[in-house]
Amino acid sequence: MQDSNQALKVCEYYLKPGFLYLTREETVVYTVLGSCVAVCLWDRQNRIGAMNHFLYPRTPDPAQATTRYGNVAVLTLIRLMLAEGVAREGLEGQIFGGGTQGTSRPEEDIGPQNVQVARKILRQQGIPITSEDVGGGKGRKLIYNTGSNEAVVLKVDRLREEDWYPYRLRGSNH
Repeated sequence: MQDSNQALKVCEYYLKPGFLYLTREETVVYTVLGSCVAVCLWDRQNRIGAMNHFLYPRTPDPAQATTRYGNVAVLTLIRLMLAEGVAREGLEGQIFGGGTQGTSRPEEDIGPQNVQVARKILRQQGIPITSEDVGGGKGRKLIYNTGSNEAVVLKVDRLREEDWYPYRLRGSNH
């Protein structure tokens, strides 16, 4: 006999910078963002959600392309969703992060550049952006539910990795 509490359990996943996550199973994905950006994609019809977390806007060398770079991470996330049988027309996106670093030269501030790359690619791919929480001088703790497309953003003055320890200690190895 299955415990009723076990049947209601939702999986949790801590998404590290440079990684992405896609699932058909309802999962709470969480991450911490400063100048980094997270793009969440969701397909309402199939209830499939995905999220990436990238650090830099564009890869300087195509031979070194990884999902640490926005131009690679966003396109890869879209490709993975399409590979799951999702129709491009059914996708919607959310963008989070891209905080400013307070540099005196705007061209050195990668947060706004990260946001621009995410917006541009989603627009070019015909994916509507249904929600954004970007820019500003505060860090963000993002919690995203892949089964409902709900996101919670907590803004903080200082980002500390140890703020997430309680989540990691609940049996998650991620």
